[in-house]
Amino acid sequence: MSSSQAEGVIRTIIREIAQTCLSRGQSLSETLIAFMVKAVVLDPRNQFNVDRTLTKQDVQKLIELCVDRLMDQTSPTLNTIKMQVYFDMNYTSRREFLEVQQKVLQSRLPSLSREITDSRAKTREDLKSLYGKIVSYVIQRSNLGSATDISTVRETTAALQSVFPQAQLATFMSLLKQDKEQQLSELALIVSGIRLFNKDSRKGGEGIQNLPAALNETLPAAAADIESELAGCERLAWQYTALLEKICERNECPVHPDLLKQALYNTRQHEAFLRLILADIIQSAKEVTRLQSDLKTRMTLLKDTVHTKTTVPTSQVFPHFTALASLWTGLEGQMLLLSMLTNVASGLRAFLSAQSLLSPDQVELLLHGLQVQTDADRCSVTAEERVVESEMSSCEWCFPESTAHFEDVPLQYKGFCGFTLVKNNGLLLPGNPKIGVLKHKEKYYAFSSRSAAYEFASKADEFIAAAVEMAKRQPELIQLLQLHQEFASVTPYSEVATYTSLAFMQSGEKLLVKTISKSDASMQTETHPLETNIVKSYEWNEWELRRRAIKLANLRNKVTRSMQTHASHMRRHNSTQTFLPKDAVSQTKRDGESNVPKAQVYLSGLRGGTNMMKLDLTRAVDE
Repeated sequence: MSSSQAEGVIRTIIREIAQTCLSRGQSLSETLIAFMVKAVVLDPRNQFNVDRTLTKQDVQKLIELCVDRLMDQTSPTLNTIKMQVYFDMNYTSRREFLEVQQKVLQSRLPSLSREITDSRAKTREDLKSLYGKIVSYVIQRSNLGSATDISTVRETTAALQSVFPQAQLATFMSLLKQDKEQQLSELALIVSGIRLFNKDSRKGGEGIQNLPAALNETLPAAAADIESELAGCERLAWQYTALLEKICERNECPVHPDLLKQALYNTRQHEAFLRLILADIIQSAKEVTRLQSDLKTRMTLLKDTVHTKTTVPTSQVFPHFTALASLWTGLEGQMLLLSMLTNVASGLRAFLSAQSLLSPDQVELLLHGLQVQTDADRCSVTAEERVVESEMSSCEWCFPESTAHFEDVPLQYKGFCGFTLVKNNGLLLPGNPKIGVLKHKEKYYAFSSRSAAYEFASKADEFIAAAVEMAKRQPELIQLLQLHQEFASVTPYSEVATYTSLAFMQSGEKLLVKTISKSDASMQTETHPLETNIVKSYEWNEWELRRRAIKLANLRNKVTRSMQTHASHMRRHNSTQTFLPKDAVSQTKRDGESNVPKAQVYLSGLRGGTNMMKLDLTRAVDE
């Protein structure tokens, strides 16, 4: 059976189960039904062999089992699975949620943006209508008020005219479409910043919610509600754990131990979801604090810039307005995120069947004389029982003082003790990483005690396989303990639409499609397997090709002629040759000297007489 055929048949089975449940008064989603079908197939108690062909009776049995499980409204297992499906389909991480909200906001504007950028307004009325569309675009893009509120429209129009007068529409229409879209986005940010500045200065801000005050009020309240609910959930989980540890061993519990374990799974799953929601709220509170601080700083800086000068260049104030709008958008995103988180937390309360399993009075009566230990108490008791590596030298252990980023190590089974899970038939006890974390096949396991760590490490593969078999019997453990990788045919709820992992069994067909084995591989491609062949004269434009064809057709009827004039007929090609410069040296004259006799002259007759006689006494050169 091909993949498309298998998907079609599976949809038919799911549709039949949905119709049967609907006829009994239960409207269920296809996602929940699809996962329940897979859970029934994986349960070894139902004896569905993936390597055996199924008859129509087997398929009918599959449908009946799924319907029975889905209609058991008192089952904590069903409520836990419903809780997991609800959370996975409604919860979104902070980053992904903010990205989706940004896309949703932008998806509401393409039609209006297209009307503005494609407008060819010429008359005065058309230009006025176009300007009104720009005002509407700015309001919807900024999400500051309603586009149908007259006061909001007037305030936005006044702010827009201060930065983009209607006289500039002609210049705007002459721009390229991409430039128009960019200018619209910039105008929306600048006008939003102006309106926020006017609101802070008490000169406007009609229809703008006071987001900082609203967040400062709702965030602590939401965090307190989640913390209170989480505390009650933790307390119930500790009580159920104590009951399973003590009373069920004496067979004194009025509730079947399996039902109590399912209630414990329900409570632990609710606790895990609440912790995730609370962590997001705390992170959101930190982000809101940062945004409000930046908003206040930017507003103060803008006031100082505007109030100290008569005229302020746009290059100085526009960046401040844009920053104000961006910070305000961040606050809006945090407000929407908080709303989503509180709605999800509220929706989880519909699946808490564990709280109605035993009344508080019954729980107190059963716990009489027992000490209920918290998770922190259990860890403190076993903190000194550390694993001695020399006793289990064949295994690799990680400790807080010897492992970098020890607190970020991804623990299997969500940190619960795998040994207790198997030995105590599904009991969930929190592991204590401080006594030592076992690293087995690149996976990390924490344990509730040193003895549990030793026994698990001695037969790790057997315990891991036993935990997988237990998850087949209790399908809610797959999501609770994050065992998706152990079940190739079971995908997370958000991906459960991939129905090709399950196929309808007829003649020679399989119930579960064997998954493709995966392995790490690497390859290297040749940089240029073929010689480059770029035709520079290639042209894809058919109009250019048509122009060339017309040109060539015209050339068929043309004649090439040449002529010379009286001034050009004597011209000829001339060439010259040059010699490149080369390195050369020369020597200048050198200094010389000679030794000549010293001139000596004797004069006589200087006294009294009138005749003076001069006698040269200089010696000859050759002497």
